[in-house]
Amino acid sequence: MIEVILREDVQSLGRAGEMVRVKPGYARNYLLPHGLAYEASEGNKKRIAAETKARTTRGQAERTEAERFAATLNGVSLTLAGKAGEEGKLFGSITAQDIADALAAQGQTVDRRRIELEHPIKTLGHHTVTVRVHPEVHAELRVSVVAE
Repeated sequence: MIEVILREDVQSLGRAGEMVRVKPGYARNYLLPHGLAYEASEGNKKRIAAETKARTTRGQAERTEAERFAATLNGVSLTLAGKAGEEGKLFGSITAQDIADALAAQGQTVDRRRIELEHPIKTLGHHTVTVRVHPEVHAELRVSVVAE
């Protein structure tokens, strides 16, 4: 067993910056060639400490920016129209792509994969939709669905 310092999170092994013991073949044939780890020397320990500090600073900046963007999204309400029957059910549905397009029309660019819809919206009325802006930051949109 040899010690390596992980540069990135490796599933079932550890998180970035941790020192772990692995078999020599795993380190030599997978971790080191793919740039996922360094050998555990004194110089590399200092390098990983600097990378961890930079990653933490960058992560905090990204979270701050995500919180700022989430604050602007929390104030947004969308009105989408669709053909509906007499009972208030839509003939089609409102999907995450429809919501992303409506946001883009208002000047807010959001990837449709970040819009969390358990199921497409199929009824008229007011709905609350969650947008995952950052792994730790979520925003809520108000979506009103009206008949055409």
